[in-house]
Amino acid sequence: MIKEVEGDILMSKADAIAHGIASMDNFGSGLAASLRQDYPSLYKDFRHYCQTFHPKMGEVWLWQSADKKKIFNLLTQEPPIGPNSHPGKATTSAVRHSLKKLVLMLESEGIKSIALPKLSTGVGALEWQEVKPIIYEHMEHLNIPVYIYSKFVKGLAANEE
Repeated sequence: MIKEVEGDILMSKADAIAHGIASMDNFGSGLAASLRQDYPSLYKDFRHYCQTFHPKMGEVWLWQSADKKKIFNLLTQEPPIGPNSHPGKATTSAVRHSLKKLVLMLESEGIKSIALPKLSTGVGALEWQEVKPIIYEHMEHLNIPVYIYSKFVKGLAANEE
């Protein structure tokens, strides 16, 4: 079940949050920057993961906070070309591959609900009209609530009922 909501995804009551990112991302803007601020160890652990495993576009890395919040990091964007540069653009192919893997991981991890933003439409530079049907294609059949935060409103808890 997919429900589009408006609000602050960081206030979501969902079991997990998913977001698009690049390998070796510096978490410098968008939702990633907010996640880095709220969960500093997420950024450190992600950088270590990337340096150790060299993940490719289309992969998914799961991280869990001390308070048990799970964050699925979908590698939908090209990596930055240098240590201080911005991540590259996202591709619909990487979004598809990441979502396919995410669905399998949601089931294997026993996730009961998930929240995600308009994936890869910020820094990733994809159009929402391209991404939205891909999300529906891969997640509409799930028997758990999938909350798409289609409009960000800082400090507002979305109606996830």
